[in-house]
Amino acid sequence: MGIGALLTAAALIGFTPQQKAGLLVVSGLPAAPFAGGVIVRQWDRDEPRPRAALVYADQEGGTVKTFPSIPPWRAAAQIRSKEQAYASGVETARGLQGVAVDVDLAPVLDLSDGPLGSRQFSSPFFGVAFARGLAGGGAAACVKHFPGLGSLPISTDERLYVHGRMRDADVAPYRAAIEAGVPCVMVGHGIYANLGRRRAVLEPAAYRLLRSLGFDGVAITDSLGVLGSGMAPLWAVEAVRAGADLVLFPKAADAARAVHALLPLARRGELDEHLRRVILFRARFR
Repeated sequence: MGIGALLTAAALIGFTPQQKAGLLVVSGLPAAPFAGGVIVRQWDRDEPRPRAALVYADQEGGTVKTFPSIPPWRAAAQIRSKEQAYASGVETARGLQGVAVDVDLAPVLDLSDGPLGSRQFSSPFFGVAFARGLAGGGAAACVKHFPGLGSLPISTDERLYVHGRMRDADVAPYRAAIEAGVPCVMVGHGIYANLGRRRAVLEPAAYRLLRSLGFDGVAITDSLGVLGSGMAPLWAVEAVRAGADLVLFPKAADAARAVHALLPLARRGELDEHLRRVILFRARFR
């Protein structure tokens, strides 16, 4: 048994079901009890954070920056080379260390014909270079929005149901990022006719595709809060059963209900494979 396997086996023995369930939940602030991660946003970035929680932030550049006072100074679309992208990633990582953020929910790897405008690099491989720069500077990248929003006519932030078709070109940047060692991939809300009937974040085929690329890191959902608070427990369970390792709920109340909903799965050992990946991911920082 390798060191990583020994680490996770020992940790799993010592965790309560509540702790196991909580490790799979990323909560808005103030954090839900047992939540293993927190997401900070512009309006709560100075709020206290649980000491043991991993801290996530959207620090893409341009208009999407939780911390306007630190890099990246340019929007993704303004980056002109891999070298420039890598340097921006290093600079951003150092800035994030200064504000105690572990994971950047960036870069966007969606193709430039997608609906996100300045958030998209002119070449998604500039995004891969940015991710490598984050790692070189001491932060973790979480590339998004798998399997790619390039074919979607509108952002999933603007409409609840957005349909498109997954293309080989959309997946290629994620394959490159995985080969470069990226530890985290965010699965998006797009619905792809040639992938499955459900939005990717709840579609088992999306996670099977991600793993088929050789990815052994953590798969996190895009915000499940957009699907409505009333169904938060259901979405948490369905996302994890589809293949998600981490479920993201920006509202702490939703996150708390997600932890509770995952408890039966924790007691039956259904979370253990997800926990293996999450524990190894956390070991980078804690």
